[in-house]
Amino acid sequence: MKNIGVYIHIPFCKHKCYYCDFISFANKNNMVDVYIDVIKREIEIYKKQLKEELQIDTIYIGGGTPSYIDSKYIVSIINKLKDNFIILKNAEITIEVNPGTVTKEKLLDYKNCGINRLSIGLQCTDNNILKIIGRIHSYDDFLYTYNLTRKVRFNNINIDLMLALPEQSLKGLEEGVKRIIKLNPEHISIYSLILEEDTKLYGMVQDHKISLPDEDTERKMYWNVKHILEKNGYNHYEISNFAKQGKESKHNLNCWEQKEYIGFGLGAHSYENGVRFCNTHRLDEFIQEVHDFENLGYKIIQERQDKLEQEKEYMMLGFRKIEGICISKFKNKFTDNPLYLFRKELSYLVNKDLIVIDGNNIKLSNKGINFANIVFKEFV
Repeated sequence: MKNIGVYIHIPFCKHKCYYCDFISFANKNNMVDVYIDVIKREIEIYKKQLKEELQIDTIYIGGGTPSYIDSKYIVSIINKLKDNFIILKNAEITIEVNPGTVTKEKLLDYKNCGINRLSIGLQCTDNNILKIIGRIHSYDDFLYTYNLTRKVRFNNINIDLMLALPEQSLKGLEEGVKRIIKLNPEHISIYSLILEEDTKLYGMVQDHKISLPDEDTERKMYWNVKHILEKNGYNHYEISNFAKQGKESKHNLNCWEQKEYIGFGLGAHSYENGVRFCNTHRLDEFIQEVHDFENLGYKIIQERQDKLEQEKEYMMLGFRKIEGICISKFKNKFTDNPLYLFRKELSYLVNKDLIVIDGNNIKLSNKGINFANIVFKEFV
């Protein structure tokens, strides 16, 4: 019996943020009922195809804004998973919530159905910047939500923050991070803004209505935040993630360690037996296809990996972790020695001062962390 992670995609939002290019929309509330029914049918179809029993060790409910829809829908999905699979007693079950979309009643429903981790999308403590990027909440709204989660006794909470936002200063970001630290969340994620085409924010920048910090300032932001968080007891375990001891995200770590997961919902991705596949991004097609198929024929196969491709990907994913790739784990998984298998690539990266080989680990140098995307492209 093998363990597997589960991702559930809820694409509905109250309002589409100006930087967002995820599969989400704010004008399809009339589709919630049918969409949830389709996800539950998709779970049943997947169960029928299985040739062995599975144990679920992590569940991640993302979006979109999962906390926007009625909590009864979330409860029904969790119950459907419980009806069809074994969910381990210590399974990490996360749901993304946004300030302005959650109530005490919703939080109690989440807790009672087994959800034990929350990821709160704050992004920034500056109300002016929140408006610029199209968030629907203020910092006070966030504080209300955060305090509510503590009253309901959630004790594993992540807070999402962003850096290199429009009009964001180095000092303002640092002050904001220190305010969050005082709240003592178990986990803090901090991501650099990625300006995607076809988003409202992209157009605002192109039209010179707003400006973004330059690249040097963005790097200073990243390293200053890293030092502040580490000084205050947060372990930097993945390029964008910091956690109190033992509170690292199990779901994300499993992905970086190339463990298997199945995705349910619009555009959801899966990885099983060396195959990566996903669902369509079109809502009407997704609903129709799941209704029409009795098997997983509607899922789009993106890649069938041979052993070498799996080994390359394992290395690439491993570089997201600050500890890097454990050489002995690689040998146990693939029987090959990565130091020999990728000797040319590793030599190149060492000479460029992008990685270091430290005992049993191959990991990014400080320069490598700064240019992580370049490292990944060079490696694969």
